[in-house]
Amino acid sequence: MESTVAVLRELRGAQKPAKGVSLYSRYVNRPAGRIFAAAAYRLGMTPNQVTLVSAAFTFAALASVALVRPGWGLAVLVYLGLAVGFALDSADGQLARLTGRGGPDGEWLDHVVDCAKMILVHTVVLISFHRYFGPGSDGWLLLPLGFLFVAVLTFCAGLLREQLGKAAARAASTGGVPAAPASRLRAVVLLPADYGVFCLVFLLLGDETAFHIGYAALAAVHALFLVAFLGKWFRELRALRAD
Repeated sequence: MESTVAVLRELRGAQKPAKGVSLYSRYVNRPAGRIFAAAAYRLGMTPNQVTLVSAAFTFAALASVALVRPGWGLAVLVYLGLAVGFALDSADGQLARLTGRGGPDGEWLDHVVDCAKMILVHTVVLISFHRYFGPGSDGWLLLPLGFLFVAVLTFCAGLLREQLGKAAARAASTGGVPAAPASRLRAVVLLPADYGVFCLVFLLLGDETAFHIGYAALAAVHALFLVAFLGKWFRELRALRAD
């Protein structure tokens, strides 16, 4: 079997394009995922097994938000669980490209886990607000519901944009159009919308006020991104309509 160094070298050449990816995913999550992918390859794991391990880390961290009283120790553990789960979410795709063992079943499983994560991450915040934060927090219960709406709509609309765009491109069969280079400015602008950056808010779980403010700020930013994304994706799909 190849050495870990050799596997890492091959993985560097099997990365997705950097276009449309934030600096966090490009310089933190993907490199971390590359290390996990190399370890999984050495252990003989399949991409689907890595996806399930990712889900285990993520869902364990989210369950603790709903079941354990907030504190600084919990905040660190939740963040680490979510960050590792996100890195493993990158590792499964990298392992699939390295081994050629990807397929529709793996893509389906990955999307199912991502969808469950998007729903649960805001559901457990709602539960935590209700169970552990003060009686004056009742009005805050609406915030996770609104954030949940924004997150699910963004996820579903983005997935549809990707799939419909691929179908239109196949129908047009134009091909040969070079991809635009990745923009560093765009990568910076996208940072607040990155799931890895969102996970950082859980480091504030030890302080009720700080978590409320941080979570509300991210909700507002994600809502603005949703409006921008919907307009952009609609224009792109309209441009693909056949004459």
